[in-house]
Amino acid sequence: MIPAWVEVVGVIAGSLGVVAWFPQIRKVWSDGEHEGISIATFSLVSTSLVLWLFYGIVIGSVAMVMANLAALSCIIAIIVGVIRLRR
Repeated sequence: MIPAWVEVVGVIAGSLGVVAWFPQIRKVWSDGEHEGISIATFSLVSTSLVLWLFYGIVIGSVAMVMANLAALSCIIAIIVGVIRLRR
């Protein structure tokens, strides 16, 4: 069992990590800018997040599961936006 204070630290860390993606999402979806974004790199980041999500589920860390689901959602939004713009 993970102590509650450790989960709180995880939630804070995860939230900061997710907020860091917001400017990139805005650039892609609002400004229509996609130059310099590597789909291959973002796909690799997505794979990493899926594995961390699985790990969080296995160890029973709510913070890790929430953070990785949220970050994965941001990355998928960026990938979808870039693909849409590049068509």
